[in-house]
Amino acid sequence: MIKELSVLIVEDDDVAAESITRSLRKVAPDINLVYAEHGKIAIEILENKHPNRTLTSPYLVLLDLNMPVMNGFEFLEYVRDDSSLQDTIIFILTTSNDDSDRSRAYDNNVAGYMVKSAVGPQFAKLAVLMDAYRNAVEPNS
Repeated sequence: MIKELSVLIVEDDDVAAESITRSLRKVAPDINLVYAEHGKIAIEILENKHPNRTLTSPYLVLLDLNMPVMNGFEFLEYVRDDSSLQDTIIFILTTSNDDSDRSRAYDNNVAGYMVKSAVGPQFAKLAVLMDAYRNAVEPNS
């Protein structure tokens, strides 16, 4: 049985979430996308505690840093401190081009850091990387 890749998009901006969706669907139309408006909802989803949003393995997370309720750094710290979630693959997708934010994100073992304003061509690369990841974790038929 072939596994489908799931992507948890943690993003409070509906316009940005729609842009991410369109970009990913162009390159990988069969990716399963799940949305969380902030970090607390994302954690509920990752811990299978959300009433109607679920995430199947294999999965990865696209995380915005600037969100209400629980921001991206608070989410990262929670995930990295939780033994059942600490190996989660997380890519940062943010408006911040600040070197200190980038360093702090990489200190929390993120797989990549992308600035939204420069995302156009990077999205195709990200989608290709996610597709390669999906192929790497699929069992051989």
